[in-house]
Amino acid sequence: MENGEGSSSNERHDVCKDDSCSRQFSNGSNPWMARYVYGLIFLVATLLAWAARDYGSNALKEVKRLSGCEDSRDCLGAEAVLRVSLGCFTFFITMFFSTVGTSKLDEPRDSWHSGWWSAKIVMWIAFTTIPFLLPSGIIKLYGEIAHFGAGVFLLIQLISIISFIMWLNDHCRPEKSAERCQIYLMLLATTAYVVCLGGIILMYIWYAPEPSCVLNIFFITSTLVLLQLMTSVSLHPKVNAGILTPGLMGLYVVFICWCAIRSEPAEGKCIRNAGATDKTDWLTIISFVVAVLAIVIATFSTGIDSKCFQFRKDRTHGQDDVPYGYGFFHFVFATGAMYFAMLLIGWNTHLSMKKWTIDVGWTSTWVRIVNELLAVCVYLWMLVAPLVWRCRQTEST
Repeated sequence: MENGEGSSSNERHDVCKDDSCSRQFSNGSNPWMARYVYGLIFLVATLLAWAARDYGSNALKEVKRLSGCEDSRDCLGAEAVLRVSLGCFTFFITMFFSTVGTSKLDEPRDSWHSGWWSAKIVMWIAFTTIPFLLPSGIIKLYGEIAHFGAGVFLLIQLISIISFIMWLNDHCRPEKSAERCQIYLMLLATTAYVVCLGGIILMYIWYAPEPSCVLNIFFITSTLVLLQLMTSVSLHPKVNAGILTPGLMGLYVVFICWCAIRSEPAEGKCIRNAGATDKTDWLTIISFVVAVLAIVIATFSTGIDSKCFQFRKDRTHGQDDVPYGYGFFHFVFATGAMYFAMLLIGWNTHLSMKKWTIDVGWTSTWVRIVNELLAVCVYLWMLVAPLVWRCRQTEST
């Protein structure tokens, strides 16, 4: 009996090799392919929210139940994003409650997660349509809740990225790798620091051209100080975490700082080419498309990384175990739906967003800065926590 179950599980893993994608979609139940279908649904929802914001205001004015919305055009645009986001959130949170706790490939919930696509597409369309019939007050309440949900998504993404960096550093330690790997390690760490310093210098040139740009100078200088702090703690003899992790974390925080400054409204002399931002050029469109794809990729990659959130890591993975946590996967996508809504409305339901823009506004800027500080704090705690734990164990004995 056990051999039969094991062979059926192996067949489930090999179905991609023996069957066409179209047949898998209609009849098959493959958890690996299911990830991409859910990612495609999330991408369509994100693009639908953007289209509703930029081009759907005229159509939305015809919906009588939206008459309570003040400042019709901008409010309708923001509410349209929140309505699409609410539909996407409802779909994935329903999938979360129906698949959380799934552990074996032969469970009915595994088939529900990996199959039944026709029913789930109908369900997604229904969940996307229903919010457009709800009164404006409910949508505004969801908008307030979405701020918290988007913050949860950022925290999950942050922990996932730091866990990957720590895992990479752990597998490249001198006692675990060859001399050639150490050469590659030093080259990677050196490149990371060069890119970090180059990025900081460019931000000073582009976003702090005058001494009056005090806020941007503060952001950039703080990022440089945080990079030095992470490096000092990592190289401390008691920590001895190496030079790779602070270099990679430096890339992450420099990128967040750059995103924060780029999110500032284009006004004054501190943002380069601020006067030309009223025109939609190809660079703006390309930047928008890249940002949307980045949201989807970040949500997708974080959703399948459930191992770094497991409290018990000593459990062996059997052949008939699910390849990733289904419940966690859908929960990340549910919070990701709130996150893309916040980016498209600039974290402010009363903010007027221009076409082909994403994550613009002072609220977005400060959310990024707080995210940068939180990333450094989490990283430093992951370095220091083993020392604190050993000290407590020593004191108790």
